[in-house]
Formats: sequence, C-alpha cells, structure tokens
Amino acid sequence: MPCRPAISSMSLGRAWVHELPNKLDQAVKHGFEGIEVFYEDLEYIAKARAGGLTDANKLAAAHTIRALCDERDLAVIGLQPCLHYEGLKDEREHAARIDKFKLWFRLAKILGTDIVQIPSNFLPADQITSDLDTLVADMVEVADLGAREEPPIRFAYESLCWGTYVDTWEQCWEMIRRVDRPNFGTCLDTFNIAGRVYADPAAASGKTANADADMAASIARLVKTFDVTKVFYVQIVDAERLDKPLVPGHEYYVADQPARMSWSRNCRLFYGEEDRGAYLPVKEVTRALLEGLKFEGWVSMELFNRSMADPSPETPAEHARRGGEAWKRLVKDFDLKTAA
Repeated sequence: MPCRPAISSMSLGRAWVHELPNKLDQAVKHGFEGIEVFYEDLEYIAKARAGGLTDANKLAAAHTIRALCDERDLAVIGLQPCLHYEGLKDEREHAARIDKFKLWFRLAKILGTDIVQIPSNFLPADQITSDLDTLVADMVEVADLGAREEPPIRFAYESLCWGTYVDTWEQCWEMIRRVDRPNFGTCLDTFNIAGRVYADPAAASGKTANADADMAASIARLVKTFDVTKVFYVQIVDAERLDKPLVPGHEYYVADQPARMSWSRNCRLFYGEEDRGAYLPVKEVTRALLEGLKFEGWVSMELFNRSMADPSPETPAEHARRGGEAWKRLVKDFDLKTAA
C-alpha cells in the first residue's frame, strides 16, 4: 500500500480536556486518514456511562469510537498502549495482564483494527526480570493467544528509549527474531530510535557523547538488519532541545522517572518543527525507514507534549494543523507515493 497519514488520538489533546468527536473532526480537516486510538480516550468515554469503568462500558465505548470514525471515514490503525507486560516477576500480575489482553482483543475487533501496540516495559527493575528467555516466552504466549483470534491480532512491540531493559531498536529486533511469530512485529518510532542513540536530555548539549557517529552507525545497521515485513507501521516525530539539562531543579524533572521519559511526555514535536526547537536527526532516520527499508503503509504522528493538556478549545485544531503540515513536509521531502 502507499504511505498514508495517521495521528494518535491523544496527540490532538488529552481526553480529560478535549472530547474525541472534535479531535477526529480536526484530524479529517487536516488530511489524516487513520487514527491510533489511545486507550485513555476509550476509558474516558467508558467512564461517562452509567456504572463507570466496567468491561461492558469499555466495549460500548469501543463501539462509540468505531461509529465516530466510520462517520468520518477514518481507519483505526491500532489500539495503544498495552503497558507493562513482559518480564513481570509477580505471577498474579502476569495473569491479570493476560486477562487484559483478552479484553483488548475484543476492543480491537470492535474498533476495526488488528493491531495492539505493546511498549517495552518501564516498570522499576525490582518488578521485572532482565532475563531475555523470560521476556521472549511472555511475548510468545501473547502472540499465540492473538494468533488464535479471528482475524488474528497482530502486536506492534516498541522499544521505548527509557525502557528498563529494552530501550533500543536492536533489542526490539532481537525480541521479534526470537519470538518468531508472523503476528509479532513492531512500530518503528523516530523519536525512540534517535532519543536513545543521539539524545540525552540530562546533558548540557542535549546529546550523547558520540551522538553523530553513533546515530549514523545505528541507521546503517537498521537498514541492513530489519525485515520490513515486521514493521506494521511507523511513527515520525521529533523533540525539542532543552535550554538546560533535565536534572533535579528542572521544571520537567520527576524524581521517579528517567529523564528521557519526562522529556518525551513534555517535549515531542512534529516532523520539521525546527522553529520550535526540534533537533533530532529525524530526517535521516525517516530516510532509513522509507528509502532504506522501503516501508510503505501507515505513517503516524505520535506527539506527546505538555501542550496536549492546554485547555484552549483551539488545541485539537492547532495540533491537527501542525501534524498535517508535518505530513505535507514528509511527502515533499521524500517524494512519497500516497493514496491521493
């Protein structure tokens, strides 16, 4: 398929501030064809129903979202994020996550998608194991459960740049290779790739010690290593360079969060927003994905930023406009083949 533009629902405004119908309206207005449904949006619709956050209300909320998307001719490209799964030491917690997945399978089917996104676990190290065999076994378990669904559920596993044990694309690929299931792949995210190799928000420069050389080498390895059929979609965003290190005393510092996590939640930017402080080598990573791997499919703008909670009624429109402009830049910069 040609490349098609998508955006994550929370990137248009947080659910407790901005209602989903307007966010979807703005997405369509600015050229988006697909939506990543962020679970927070589904939860807030479910909470508003009599009885609150029950499984029945979550399923009803999924029907509501599907209808809203169908009315606007928006495809749901995935449901995310199914957090904190692999490597749990507590067997009861693991069993609870499996039950959660079974509910998410039903939600995904109602939404009209076959993709559930799983970010790498970032719980504290005392709660999860680093043993790769255990991590792989956990993923095999859920992949096999998903494969028994009709249609099968696919899993997009993503290495977060602040993940406790899986924080690079290489580790993500090793998981995919060892799980070895057709329904287990990834979404490659330019922020998380560059945010781990190139960026260090706790450093005065905002960069790692050998940022440029390490990034170039990482990109070259990615193109040689990754099987593009395991890339279920891509996320293309940048982030702002901070004017001072994200350490104690910084306004975004949170004592129990890795610096990259706090930076991610407050400071992501759309592709090409250098005027807002974007500085990651996102264009080079994107070239590796689109030209090196020759990826075709959904290209999502997954922005996290403090501005998503801005109560201004213009926030969804402004974010959709900026995301739409980023898509146009991508099409121009890479001469993308699109559905239009």
